[in-house]
Amino acid sequence: MIRHVSADFIIPVNGEPLKNGIVSVDEKGEIIHVSTSESAETISGHIEHHKGIIVPGFVNAHCHLELSHMVGKIAPHEGLISFLGKVINERSSNEKDILHAMEKADRVMQENGIVAVGDISNNLLSKSVKQRSALHYHTFVEFLGFDPDKAELAFENALSRLREFAPLSASLAPHSPYSVSKELLKLFQKNKEGHAELTTMHNQESDEENKLYRYKNGKLLDFYQKLNINIDFFRPKGRNSVQSIIPLFPANQRILLVHNTYTSLKDVYFANRFNRDIHWCFCPKANLFIESRLPKIEMFQFHEFNITVGTDSLASNDKLCILSELIVIKEHFPSLSLIETIRWATINGARFLGIDHKYGSIEPGKTPGLNLITNTDGLELTAGSEVRKLN
Repeated sequence: MIRHVSADFIIPVNGEPLKNGIVSVDEKGEIIHVSTSESAETISGHIEHHKGIIVPGFVNAHCHLELSHMVGKIAPHEGLISFLGKVINERSSNEKDILHAMEKADRVMQENGIVAVGDISNNLLSKSVKQRSALHYHTFVEFLGFDPDKAELAFENALSRLREFAPLSASLAPHSPYSVSKELLKLFQKNKEGHAELTTMHNQESDEENKLYRYKNGKLLDFYQKLNINIDFFRPKGRNSVQSIIPLFPANQRILLVHNTYTSLKDVYFANRFNRDIHWCFCPKANLFIESRLPKIEMFQFHEFNITVGTDSLASNDKLCILSELIVIKEHFPSLSLIETIRWATINGARFLGIDHKYGSIEPGKTPGLNLITNTDGLELTAGSEVRKLN
């Protein structure tokens, strides 16, 4: 049976917004036809009209499902170094409680109109949740190790976890520039297992990361000392972290750099010179929670980058909701239009994950899911905008 849904506006993403447009979907959610209001008389059957904006299902490009039990456990605005220490201390819990929290977070993401997730995992606990979920998950099996003498062991452990995630979609991902050695990244360069063409890394979430790479000073030195990590081997590079790391990634990979809170224009130009397939992910609510600061999003806006949006974890966020992230972006960067940021939250994330044949835009043959955004001002979000999943 074909269902016909309409709204004040439809943002199909692959074309111009349609005022009072109509989307026809079958019982499996496949888009059969997208119509303008002028062709409504050619449609047989009831057309259900909604007040608001219909958009495709959201793609959460960066999440930590396994930290869902940590909601409310960490105080905000204390900086990344403090946050990392508390995550290390608080992440262990009863396995049953962790699974329950992940299952709840998965359901909430579905209710919030999310259809696909790029998820960071350090263990196998989330596998059973993902196997049962209606969401599409790609798991980034995270590895870390700053001691070059332990690189081989760290990499073998990561490969073992990656194999355990089979047959789910998964690939390896280095944690961050301050937690992986050059030797470990060189081993990663040679990897052919899993979806080796797809990876991600936390990038410049704190300026302490840049201080380490430029001068070998700052709060990360104390952090290593508390963890009994000897970094006598490390030599400052005289440049920001991302400039030192990008050349170490394989040339054929799609790379998602996440957070980018302290990324400079010079860093962006440097990354572009290496001709890597770099995608940029912003998690604004987490950035404000941890560092009380946002990336210079307008700096990325004018370079035709593939920008995506993520929620980070419930350790650094009060909800896993992409619309909430877009509202924060609109509040702080009012010149950005919803038409543009919806692309970030849908098709751009789908393209990065390699699932844009199915998700990311409202066009015939796809099953992207349909979201209704209400409490809008024409084609713009308001502080009170809400999302409801239509299918």
